[in-house]
Amino acid sequence: MRNYINEIIKRKDLLIYLVKSGLKAEHRNSYLGYFWWLLDPLLNVAVYFFLVSIILGRTGENYLVYLAIGLISWRWISTTVNSSAKSITKYASIINQVYLPKSIFPFAFTISQLFNFAFGLVVIAIFLALNGIIPGWQVVYLPLIVAVQLIFLIAIGLMLAYFNVFIRDIDYVLTHVTRVLFYASPIIWMGDRLPDKYSWVVDINPVAILVNSYRDVLMYQATPNLIGLAVIAFVSALVSVGMLNYYSRNEHKIIKAL
Repeated sequence: MRNYINEIIKRKDLLIYLVKSGLKAEHRNSYLGYFWWLLDPLLNVAVYFFLVSIILGRTGENYLVYLAIGLISWRWISTTVNSSAKSITKYASIINQVYLPKSIFPFAFTISQLFNFAFGLVVIAIFLALNGIIPGWQVVYLPLIVAVQLIFLIAIGLMLAYFNVFIRDIDYVLTHVTRVLFYASPIIWMGDRLPDKYSWVVDINPVAILVNSYRDVLMYQATPNLIGLAVIAFVSALVSVGMLNYYSRNEHKIIKAL
């Protein structure tokens, strides 16, 4: 596996190229171009705020900020999951012609969505300022939460990208799985409104832990769930290492399947 990791490091120029090309391709033919990186999360928050708060009348203190943090952090998860699953099959023509570490493709898609999330943080900062919310010293935990989410998404991306090569139905099932995960996490609804007998859903849900951690440091001036973050980081790191080892031993099967 050490040789495999060294091969990935040697191909860092390709990784950088894939990230850049992926970012450029997102809004290549649009009039507003990269401005969509800010406009898209803004419109997403506006739509859900209108639906949940205005139409359904369900709201709470600083709900707009609450909603923005939930939707923007979820956006990184959902887009990475869906794009990583197709990352290897998308470049099948290149993979069949030149030897490349196949894991570099889900890596590239995950990192490119990290850049989108960075622009989402700008949108969150705008909502915080409009609502007069000033984060406390706990904001120093923000890079830690971002790093944990990145490791978490890398682990998921590596798994989905590999197994989707052999089981193409995964791509179709993911739409429904992510929809269930969206509504099972406190993204548009407030966690304290759950009945006690269902509170365990939030306690063991990694998405809920991540989203609530962002809210803790940005909204509530509170320390995030460090134990939950540590568990997510540890398990995700183990899965990532295990998948890299699996890639190094089975990449020849990917070429045959493509």
